[in-house]
Amino acid sequence: MDSLTQIVLGAAVGELVLGRKVGNKAMIYGAVAGTIPDLDVFIGNFYDTVTALEIHRGFSHSIVFSVLMAPILGYLLSRIHKQASWKNWSSLVFLGLFTHPLLDCFTTWGTQLFWPLDLRIAFKSIFVIDPLYTLPFLICLIAASRYQRTSVKRRRLNRWGLIISSSYLILSLVSKGFAFDKFENALAAQNISYTELETRPSPLNILLWSANVKTSTAILIGEYSIFDSQPIQFRAYPKQHEKIEGLLKYENLERLTNITKGWFIISERENELYFNDLRFGLVSLDPASEKFVFSYSLSEVDNELIITEEPKTREDVKALFSELWTRIKGN
Repeated sequence: MDSLTQIVLGAAVGELVLGRKVGNKAMIYGAVAGTIPDLDVFIGNFYDTVTALEIHRGFSHSIVFSVLMAPILGYLLSRIHKQASWKNWSSLVFLGLFTHPLLDCFTTWGTQLFWPLDLRIAFKSIFVIDPLYTLPFLICLIAASRYQRTSVKRRRLNRWGLIISSSYLILSLVSKGFAFDKFENALAAQNISYTELETRPSPLNILLWSANVKTSTAILIGEYSIFDSQPIQFRAYPKQHEKIEGLLKYENLERLTNITKGWFIISERENELYFNDLRFGLVSLDPASEKFVFSYSLSEVDNELIITEEPKTREDVKALFSELWTRIKGN
């Protein structure tokens, strides 16, 4: 999830653990603990594109990391703030660190919660930024911080924030299940043969869903809003994996294909090949669009394959938001 959401979650967890003993310090240090796992993004800047993708939400988002870091940071905090014990501070840090990847498990990218196992947990039920998840949570937290640390209202408000946010996550899973059923029925009605079906939420909401459908030669993409009245339509994107057969000798390309679990297509523009990760769909909801959220140019230079992520522009985001609101209202 986005940084603000992780800060809010970490602060709320910190308040739950130690708010009564140390007041707003619990929120502050909980917020700090809740942001630490995302330092892997900063570290990734020192590596090539593929390695940075592998690092992201890996070790720093694992149970192992939380267990190792909690007693160390807890000890440092106990030396600075003696109102609470080493054990108390370690509990706060552990829950701040651990709830971060736990929440990220609900996103499309997921996390390697059980690192070093090569297993990424991804429920794909909530977008990385969702105001309906974050804002009520944030309001409850701010309101709670205005009361004395011993206040019953403070604890109650913080608890309500956690209850509302957790309920929204459960609702996202219910909505995903409903949308998945709709996509399955649409594929059956249209006699489409497929090997895999994945669904994910569209940006900022859990009302509009996208589906990726893997067939032998193409990947289909379709959208469904709970307000739709017309049948779901699927668009086909040819895999064209044969275009990179001569490049699979390069280890970084093989690693990139492993990251996507086969959810990719190859496109070609101006004699340059592009590797498109379809797990996150298109930048636009326009059926004619062919610009994907994550697309990488493949350039062979001096017996080396250079993989570079294609940038996204502010105009892309503005156009998407406009299309999003129209599409949520139904087809």
